[in-house]
Amino acid sequence: MKRTALLLGLILTIGIALGVIGTQALNAQQAPMKRTTLIKTDLAGIEGKEGMLVLVEFAPGAVTQAHYHSGEELAYLLEGTVSMEIQGKSPVTFKPGDTFHLAPKQVHRVKNLSATVPAKALTFTIAEKGQPDTVPVK
Repeated sequence: MKRTALLLGLILTIGIALGVIGTQALNAQQAPMKRTTLIKTDLAGIEGKEGMLVLVEFAPGAVTQAHYHSGEELAYLLEGTVSMEIQGKSPVTFKPGDTFHLAPKQVHRVKNLSATVPAKALTFTIAEKGQPDTVPVK
């Protein structure tokens, strides 16, 4: 009886340890930014241009690498608080309900100011058809 209880206790302890390690590994692998294209379509009357609506999610505490977008980008912050640093300018903080505009090829980085809560933004971009939406900058 004691042997069975000891064995079950050992198995439970190992299971908990593996669960903690697995959770830490999954959290460590989370990308700083996830972009989900909701719609991408040609725009009537604007030859060679396309519009794109994208949901952007920033992991807690994440900082994106410097990048730019190929077209005009309009954004609305849905959740969280972020800081945006546009190359050559001071960082600006945005909270839910705030909007902002980025000109084409304007290099910037975004930081989620919360270490525990993700941030989400809805973006609308108008760009030349066939151009990449996001371009990393080294």
